[in-house]
Formats: sequence, C-alpha cells, structure tokens
Amino acid sequence: MFGLSRSALWAFSIHILTASGAFLAFLSIVAAAEHDFQKAFFWLGMTLVVDGVDGPLARKLEVKKWWPHWSGDTLDNVIDYATFVMIPAFILYQSGLLDQTNAYGQKEELLSKFTSFTAAAVIVITSAIYYADTRMKTEDYGFKGFPVCWNMVVFALFVVSPSPTFSLIFIIFTAILTFAPITFIHPVRVVPLRKLSLFAFLIWGVTGLSAVYFNLDNPLLIDAIFTASSIYLFCIGFFLQMVGKLK
Repeated sequence: MFGLSRSALWAFSIHILTASGAFLAFLSIVAAAEHDFQKAFFWLGMTLVVDGVDGPLARKLEVKKWWPHWSGDTLDNVIDYATFVMIPAFILYQSGLLDQTNAYGQKEELLSKFTSFTAAAVIVITSAIYYADTRMKTEDYGFKGFPVCWNMVVFALFVVSPSPTFSLIFIIFTAILTFAPITFIHPVRVVPLRKLSLFAFLIWGVTGLSAVYFNLDNPLLIDAIFTASSIYLFCIGFFLQMVGKLK
C-alpha cells in the first residue's frame, strides 16, 4: 500500500472497519460459550454499529473506485452471516431459551436438545439459502422476505422472555417468512416513512442497550417500548407494501 494516495488509504480503512466486525463476532462467541449472554449481545450490538456506518462511509469515500478488486459486499456478507445467523443460533442453543419442562417444572433434557437443535438448524439452513438469492434486495432498498436478522430476533426473545413453545413457533414462522413475497425495510435506506423508521430503530437500540445494562431484564415500561419498536420494525415493510408504497 506504500505510495498510495491518502484518499486510497482512507478508502481501504473502511474495509478494515468492516473486517473488525469479525473480531467483535469472535468476542461474542467467547462470551456465549462462557454463558455470559449480557456480553455476548453487547458485542453483537457493536457489530450492528459497524454494519450501520461502514456502508455510508464506503459510498462517501468511493471505496469501489479506489479498490475495485476488493469486494466490500462479499466481506460484509461473510461477517453478516456470522453475526446475523451463526452466533444468534449458537446463543439460542447455548442459553437453554427453548428448554422444555415437564408437569413438575423439571427440564426435559432430550426434548430440550431436540427443540434447540431444530431451531438452530432452521435458522442456519434457511439463512444460507437466503444469502444465495440474488433477488434478496428490492428496488426500494428493502429486502424480499425476512432478511435473516436473527441477532435482533433472538435478542428480542431474550428481552421479552416468552414461553419456550412460543419462541420456537415464532422462530419457525419467521424462517418461513424468509421465502415469502413480503418486503422488510432497511431503516436507513428505504425512503417511505424513513424518519419514523429511523426513530423506531433508535428507540429499539436505546431500549436494547438498556436491556444489556439491566442484564436482559428491563423495567416493565422499557420492555413495552422495546417490544413496540420491535413490532414496528418487523411489520412496517409489509404495511407499506400493502398500501402500495413499496414493491
């Protein structure tokens, strides 16, 4: 890289920023392996921050112009599959969130293993197929089908703490939506209701950070706000599609 212009070096630094998400993912895996899910979600949250800023910075600094043979999209997809899919699936399995109990409140070991492995398999397999679909992004900068944001889904299940049965059903339902002709928004890039969507995402992030601070046990009011913003982000694309604002 010696002899390159300052602009070229600044442009390549965005690739380094994106790649740093891989190390944050590693830290999340280590925390989850140690059953420290508070830290695991904190590091996953940091990967979301990196994922949110590297794209706009890449476009501003014209990374493709300076480094045409380095694919930022490929780098982003590799890290996204780890942080959006594999690690949330591992956290789900490791945490026992889907553990089943008998009538006496005792854990059913075999059934719990089965449900955890089933949910993890559903997540990682459907997501791998989704990443291979070249039609995943719409003309409106949204996503066709659920965009495999399992980091947000699993985190929301931890915060809201529904029953294991509801969690399993919701995971399977969401996985099915991966292949449904339903649009999900990108809160930054989708134009209709962009300000409201950005606000909802900001609220989701703040209340989510609060959940991490409170060791995934928010006060009831904050939980309600977190849940409302989660529902908005999950459903608003379908609503906009139904009223003809998105394709």
